[in-house]
Order: sequence, then C-alpha cells, then structure tokens
Amino acid sequence: MSAPVILPPARLGILGGGQLGRMFVQAARTMGYTVTVLDPDPDAPAAEFANLHLCAAFDDAEALRQLADSCAAITTEFENVNAESMRWLAQHTVVSPRGECVAVAQDRIREKTFFQQHGLPVAPFLPVTQADDLDRDLSDYLPGILKTARLGYDGKGQQRVRTAEEARAAWQPLGVPCVLEKMLPLQLEISAIVTRAADGQMAVFPIAENQHHQGILDVTLVPARVSTDLAQAAQQAACRVAEALDYVGVLAVEFFVLEDGQLRVNEMAPRPHNSGHYTLDATVSSQFQQQVRAMCGLPPAATDLLRPVAMLNLLGDVWPGAGTDACREPDWQPLQAEAQGFLHLYGKREARIGRKMAHYNLLAEQATTAAAQVAILRDGLLQAAGRTRSA
Repeated sequence: MSAPVILPPARLGILGGGQLGRMFVQAARTMGYTVTVLDPDPDAPAAEFANLHLCAAFDDAEALRQLADSCAAITTEFENVNAESMRWLAQHTVVSPRGECVAVAQDRIREKTFFQQHGLPVAPFLPVTQADDLDRDLSDYLPGILKTARLGYDGKGQQRVRTAEEARAAWQPLGVPCVLEKMLPLQLEISAIVTRAADGQMAVFPIAENQHHQGILDVTLVPARVSTDLAQAAQQAACRVAEALDYVGVLAVEFFVLEDGQLRVNEMAPRPHNSGHYTLDATVSSQFQQQVRAMCGLPPAATDLLRPVAMLNLLGDVWPGAGTDACREPDWQPLQAEAQGFLHLYGKREARIGRKMAHYNLLAEQATTAAAQVAILRDGLLQAAGRTRSA
C-alpha cells in the first residue's frame, strides 16, 4: 500500500501537546511543515512551537472537525488518546498510526494476547477481569506483578504480589481489568524503536539499554550491552510487531533480557518513546523526524549511531523548591559545560517531584563512560536542590 506524499509547507496535526508533542513539532517545523496541536492544557509544552493550538478535549467534535479539515495528516504523542477520535479522523484525512493499533497498545490484555498470537515470547500472564479469575491455582504466575490493563505508565497501576492471597487483596480495591504477570529473573531491559512506512519499508534504531528508578526510566545507554545476535533478534521482533499491526509511524517495543539470555517482549508504545530521546543527538535521524516522515509518506531515514551515548531523564526532583511557590530553575552550568552534552528542556511551567521535565544526552567513547558521568551530574543537581537519591 502506498500513501500520498505530503511535502512542506503542508499542515500536520498531533493529538497531545506534552514533551513528545513538543519535540515532534520542533522536528516538523524545522522540516518546513506547519503544525496544529490539539491538547486541553492551555500550557501544553508543544503549543510554544506550534502554529496553532486547539485547546480542547481529545473527543471535542468541533476541534476534531477543525483538525480534520485543515491537516494533511495527523498523528498522536501518547497511547491513551481516544482511539475512537483517531478512527473518526481517519475517515477524513491521513492518520498514523491507525486507531486500531493504538487500541491494542492501550490495553495490556489485548497487547499481550496479540504478542502471543503472533509467536512473540512473553512472560506468563493471566487476564483478570473479575474476582473469580483469581480463584484458581496461580503458581504459574507467582511471584508476579498485578498491572492494570489500561492507563498505567511509569510504574503506575502496578503492584508486586508474592502469594495468591496478596494477588486477590491487591485486585479487590482496583476492581478493574488487570493482568497478573509472572516476575522473571531479569538481566536487563532493552527497547527497539522501529519506523514503518505505508509501503512496508522499515528502519530500526540501535538497541537501547534502559535503567529504571522507582518505575521511571532513569538512564538509557546506547549501544546496549548485549550480543549482536540478541540485538538483531530484538530489532527483528520489533519489525514483526509493526508488520503484524500493519503499522505506519514510529513504534517502540520494550523487552526483558533474562539471566539466561532469553528475550521476552514486555510492551509497546505506538509513538516515539522516552528511551529514544538519545536519537536527537546521537543518530543520523531522530525518532521525531522519522515520525514526520512516516505520516507524510516519505521513506524512513538512516538510523546509524554516530557515537555512543547515555540519556538521562531529568525529573522535577532536581528543581530546588519543586512543588512549591519557591521553585526555581536548576543551575545548568555543569551540564552545559560538557562539550558533548546536550540539554533538552520541555518547557513545563510547574516542576513537581517525579515529573519528567527534561533530558540530557551525553556522547562519549563508551556508553558506560557517559552513563557514569550523567549519574555524577544528576547527583550534583539533586544535592544543589537539597535532595538525595532515594532508594
């Protein structure tokens, strides 16, 4: 299937105006396009760079109509957008990814079942839609993690459980569909970000190794410390997912690497991903340029790694006085003094503990060298803010 080629200065639309939307808009504007952002937040970070900000709900009929009438193509920055809105928009203009792809990624039960049906290895999991689902032998899924099927991110909506009694007790106050997923002996976590065009052409960025802290991505190292064979297996699996979905756009697929070297698919995100922010400075093209190219019917650009890199997430924790009226900007001088360091601020007006506010890419001869240095820089910012690294 071929898609119409959309060239500048055509208008593109995006559902969502957070930091991913902001970086998409920056890429699109640099490439010569005009952009409309739909987001209900009057202070949406993407609005600062957009040509037009429609400040309305994602299911607002008038705003959707304006978006459809004015935009040559539309995409999204997050998977919890209204899938029905995307399906409606697709009846009037080019939309990528398809609403159905987003709907699969929105629901962990559908997502994990999809992986399983297409022969991709996953951790043992049990769909839990009612209390009776837990009234059985759960030994195949314990110890495990009970995860809400929808709306969970950055570790939210997840609880570790060791016994059947704990699983039942954890589900009871939730009362919503969940999955009980067996905890596996992990060596590390990695991600693959693939771009797929409407004609089936694909390009995959180098595999990223992801380190989390309290459920939130902390540092990403590229290249990941895995064998060439395993990296290729992860890239191929990501391509299989994109092909099976008939996906158009940028898709992130996260994997567990087990202690014995086996690979397990964890989850996917139908959009650019936090672990792909290193591409802004360390690869030939960025994941946001790829997002623009895919929705505009252009072939994927090259994804070669220019230099090893570590990406550091910067949370509101490093802002002195975060969450109070006394909040002030951190001293960025130590980060900006690095000749191969690149700071990306998201333009969010309010810094809160745990909120993603920026990221920092540091290039080096070795990714591990860069990772050690960004950890020192992060700890310095925390100390200046009167905080320490929590356990």
